[in-house]
Amino acid sequence: MMSLRRAASAAALLATVLSTALASPAYAARSDGDDGGGAPCRTSATTPLDAEQARLGDARTTALVERAGLADFVRRFPAALCTARHSADAGRLLDAWGTSLWQTAVDRAQGRRPGGDLAAGDDRPLYWARLAMTAALARWEPAFPVDRAALRTRFEDASRGLTDNAFRSAPGVRRVFISGFDPFGLDTELRRGNPSGSAALRLNGRRITLADGTRAEIRTVVLPVRYGDFDSGIVERAFTPRLAGGSPDRADVITTVSQGYPGLFTLEDWAGRSRSADPYPDNTGALSGGTREHPVTAPGLGPGAEFIRTTLPADTVTAAVQAPYPVRLNSAVTEIPAGAAAPVDRSDGPTPGSRAVAGGGGGYLSNEVAYRSNRLRTELGRADVPGGHLHTPVLTGLPADPQALTGPEFEDNESAIAAEVRAVLEHAAARP
Repeated sequence: MMSLRRAASAAALLATVLSTALASPAYAARSDGDDGGGAPCRTSATTPLDAEQARLGDARTTALVERAGLADFVRRFPAALCTARHSADAGRLLDAWGTSLWQTAVDRAQGRRPGGDLAAGDDRPLYWARLAMTAALARWEPAFPVDRAALRTRFEDASRGLTDNAFRSAPGVRRVFISGFDPFGLDTELRRGNPSGSAALRLNGRRITLADGTRAEIRTVVLPVRYGDFDSGIVERAFTPRLAGGSPDRADVITTVSQGYPGLFTLEDWAGRSRSADPYPDNTGALSGGTREHPVTAPGLGPGAEFIRTTLPADTVTAAVQAPYPVRLNSAVTEIPAGAAAPVDRSDGPTPGSRAVAGGGGGYLSNEVAYRSNRLRTELGRADVPGGHLHTPVLTGLPADPQALTGPEFEDNESAIAAEVRAVLEHAAARP
């Protein structure tokens, strides 16, 4: 748990950075190279953006940010970058802005920060605001050398809940740690949200009563739908502090959450080691390199079994939670049996010695986050910790008009899914 001194220092830093950036229009970044304070501060309008950032050209992304009251983050961020005088200063600034963006989104989702006319629990404004700020970082041309990739990682981690997001509960309160995901599939529907991300924002820091009457605190992160971030260890950065022996921030239960199938929740019985989702790309347009016929092991994975089984109390959850959506245990996998060359679909789990092609959650990043996080449980000596993966129903209900960003059905469905995620956790995290 963060010490009071550390928390006070972080709060002071955040207040200093934000007050400088938000209250000083003299720091507005200019392409002519003057930041208003005499120090060079250049931005480049021609810096190429990646495929994910390029979607910001659609005016609906700006509207989603503005209608949630987050536009000042995007508008003032270039000016804030201009206040940095050296690389270490830039790192601290990005930590502070990322933390503030995350906490603002959490506060909004939980009704502590009114802003805009979008539903409070909408996860999309955080996604598009963060992405616009990374585009500003890409265009920033400081007068001193920086490791831009490292700075973006610091900002991404802070704005996703990976940092300064410690458990604050008293002894005896159960600690539950979950992850959600960004929206994805945006080339076919830019307005998509992800109910797992919405649930994470609504639940971060919440104290709930579990089915056995005990209390629990929930902490959350929202992960990117990008293979590159998984390759560079974002899952391990998120989960290691929650699982490492002796860590003051250890969790009692972990659950990864993502959007899955239409009309129902599934607890995934098995997570597979392989990627096999091509030709379906990630949010940057990147492919995994693995197909059903030729699965691949993700870079950076340590040793582990081909399949890892959930240790969540699936029977308890499925017996107790069935509304408004049914909850099912999904034991399906795809494997290449020992001694064979072709993939086989099975409904009852893997056979001994087989090669993983896909877990119950497929061969995409939702399966991989389950595999990586639950592999860590064993590697770090926490095999006793309940862990697994929950797929939510697909979020539906967007209006037919492509310019309409939200509607009652969409908002009601997102809220209902988030409420049922909480209900699942109330049973999954209870003491056996």
